[in-house]
Amino acid sequence: SRGFVYVRESETLIAQAGKMVNEIILKCMEDDAIEWSTIKQNIRDYLNQFLFEQTKRRPMILPIIMEV
Repeated sequence: SRGFVYVRESETLIAQAGKMVNEIILKCMEDDAIEWSTIKQNIRDYLNQFLFEQTKRRPMILPIIMEV
């Protein structure tokens, strides 16, 4: 959240965004979308819309997926 929001004042927003990312990933898995580029694009799209509705700002969203 560098330069986007002050983390200590926006803990709820950050937690909601994290929860939304988990839901997006689960939905992609249900739809058998296993391409990382598709998952990243879905995260960008939905998170961008959510954050704009909450803050009226459009941050740069850089999803990084790591294989474990």
